[in-house]
Amino acid sequence: MAAELVEAMNMVKSFRVSDLQTLLASMGRSKSGLKQDLVGRALRLVQTEYSPELLKNVRQLYESRFPKTTGWLAARRPEGVPVAYSSLSSSPTATSQGADYLNGISKPIPTPAAEVKLVPLPFYQTLETLLSPTELIAQNNEKLQDSQCIFELTPNQADQIRNASELRPGMRSIQVVLRICYTDSIGVQEDQYPPNVAVKVNQSYCHVPGYYPSNKPGVEPRRPCRPVNITPWLHLSTVTNRVTVTWGNFGKRYSVAVYLVRVFTAADLFSQLKLCSVESAERCRERIQDKLRFDPESEIATTGLRVSLICPLVKMRLGVPCRVLTCAHLQCFDAVFFLQMNEKKPTWTCPVCDKPAPFELLTIDGLLSEILKQTSEDIEEIEYLTDGSWRPISDEKERDRERERSNTPEYPVVDICIPEANGHSPAHSSTSLTGKSGSGSVGVAGVTGGPAVAPGGGAVVDLTLDSSSEEEGGGAGGDSEDTEDSADSPAPKRGRYNYDKDLVTAY
Repeated sequence: MAAELVEAMNMVKSFRVSDLQTLLASMGRSKSGLKQDLVGRALRLVQTEYSPELLKNVRQLYESRFPKTTGWLAARRPEGVPVAYSSLSSSPTATSQGADYLNGISKPIPTPAAEVKLVPLPFYQTLETLLSPTELIAQNNEKLQDSQCIFELTPNQADQIRNASELRPGMRSIQVVLRICYTDSIGVQEDQYPPNVAVKVNQSYCHVPGYYPSNKPGVEPRRPCRPVNITPWLHLSTVTNRVTVTWGNFGKRYSVAVYLVRVFTAADLFSQLKLCSVESAERCRERIQDKLRFDPESEIATTGLRVSLICPLVKMRLGVPCRVLTCAHLQCFDAVFFLQMNEKKPTWTCPVCDKPAPFELLTIDGLLSEILKQTSEDIEEIEYLTDGSWRPISDEKERDRERERSNTPEYPVVDICIPEANGHSPAHSSTSLTGKSGSGSVGVAGVTGGPAVAPGGGAVVDLTLDSSSEEEGGGAGGDSEDTEDSADSPAPKRGRYNYDKDLVTAY
């Protein structure tokens, strides 16, 4: 019972979202939520309500997912009894030929048609297959399993590796790589490492890519699954090479393969791209016209499409504009930076729309390449028009800024030294009132209301004078500091408040 429970839990861990939802719905449980929530809910269901009916449902879902599964039989068979696995050859004569291959089980003859196909990688060109994709077989119920495989290099293959040029110190252009993927005959398989994977070549552990830390909260670190370079630890002769793969057995099935490959750099792929995949300017104009063609059924007519000349990857001006043929947008990204980033961390995702961007679908935009040569560095955006032509956007931005400046209201500057600038007559100068010679000086200053100049050159302003006091006094009236010299001088004029007005000199 315990072994069947463990096996059922391992099967649940290998389910897809649709399988988990089917299992939970069949047992009357909620099927909403993320995959990790569904997995946890299904595991609790298996642990708490284990029954033959539940076991039957789990087995049916697992067999529908993996039609040629052997995990259930492996849990029931006595140890040491070999099983003819479907991923290998099932003929009785096949198990009696060949040398040791995996876990001490005799090596079967490979099937004519490989069931597992690995996706081709842009940075690796397969020269020869040293070991076809073969399933890792669990010998017991332990979580950690060790599987061994052996292969030999021919003298020609060893010479190829030995005479290969170095791309960088310790990295040759010809390598022997180990690839691991899911055991699935449907479609092509991407590289996928099993949990707790470790690779040992001729008794020496080799480097396996680690996890990339995530800068998003709550997101688990992602491990880049790429071919493992085992060249430095191989015997470059006819001596047998032995590879041991340590892997976690948690219900999923994995296969391994060994290839002799040629390694390319980002510069090599860029040369291939320029040579084989450049879309002409005329074809680009036709594409633009197709997008901007008037549609009578559409209520919105598009008269232009704006495209930025800044690369979304590095926020710099485009050098070589590139895009994916299957993407609907016209926005491009820089081909050099895109290839360099995928050389370090292969994702092959369009930085504009996040859709798959495989190397074989990349193309260089010939029209935008011409535009980049014709425009200056300060042009950051253009607009494609319905006839396939284009225009820069910077002129329009300048006009918008000028229009904003012209619409800004201009407030007049008031000069308090100019008569009537603030609606009042300027105050009289103290020098004109204190002069003892010139009997008409006071009257002239009071009548004309001209500006009075202080000794320092500034105007004398009466800050307490207002319109009401001017009307009462007739706008004339001079304040005198020396009442003894002029008997006809009017009495000191007071404002609306009961105190004498002071004179302030403004410089």
